[in-house]
Amino acid sequence: MPDTKKLNELTTQVRRDIVRMVHKVSSGHPGGSLGCTEFLVALYNEVMEIDTDFKMDGVGEDLFFLSNGHISPVFYSVLARRGYFPVEELNTFRLLDSRLQGHPTTHEGLPGIRIASGSLGQGMSVAIGAALSKKLNNDNHLIYSLHGDGELQEGQNWEAIMYAAGKKVDNYIATIDLNGEQIDGSTDEVLPMGDIKAKFEAFGWDVMVVEKGNDLEAIIAALKEAKTRTGKGKPVCILLHTIMGNGVDFMMGSNAWHGKAPNDEQLEKALAQNPETLGDY
Repeated sequence: MPDTKKLNELTTQVRRDIVRMVHKVSSGHPGGSLGCTEFLVALYNEVMEIDTDFKMDGVGEDLFFLSNGHISPVFYSVLARRGYFPVEELNTFRLLDSRLQGHPTTHEGLPGIRIASGSLGQGMSVAIGAALSKKLNNDNHLIYSLHGDGELQEGQNWEAIMYAAGKKVDNYIATIDLNGEQIDGSTDEVLPMGDIKAKFEAFGWDVMVVEKGNDLEAIIAALKEAKTRTGKGKPVCILLHTIMGNGVDFMMGSNAWHGKAPNDEQLEKALAQNPETLGDY
């Protein structure tokens, strides 16, 4: 059984890291980062088989690809807190010559980062390629990826979704962050996507729905269930219902915090709601 107390403490600390990082440079994307904190904490600390002695080829371990790269603050924090690189390096977020750029990039050689992401719609194609490589190499480990719901408005996703099912890429679990918000408003206002579950199923995927996408136990149970569904001829999709800005009351459910940093007063309020648990960087 997972140690949910420790994972919840880690989640709280990661939320502190997120708001502190974006506040320092008055730049970044806290909303989606906070909404996906529980997911990435669970994935990296309870579900995936990984090696923090980072090697780009990823042989003999599970791999994760972040497609919606603008939520880099949560990704960097989780990687650092998992031991990929020093936690103190979070202090360099978005600074010139930092390895922690606004969108993850491989150019700086940051452990844990396998693709440059942020140009939306590309991550699934990369993840499918990695999954097929695992099959060719007789490596039974899995590929995971995360995508925004607004990101599904990019057409390349649907080519990849069709390809993954058509080629039976069944060692792959893609998670869609369904927070219903994007930079210009709600997803329904910008471009309604209808029944996403029915669409994935029509394309030939095995689809799971997680209504409590900010509940650690629900996420862990879903991810472990998803693992049991791999190897059966279909790629697996998890539709994860989250709340943008989760854990900071004035940010929750508002697309205004998609890409805006808190001011000094707002930072203090956010930190007061997320007390230090594992030590600030």
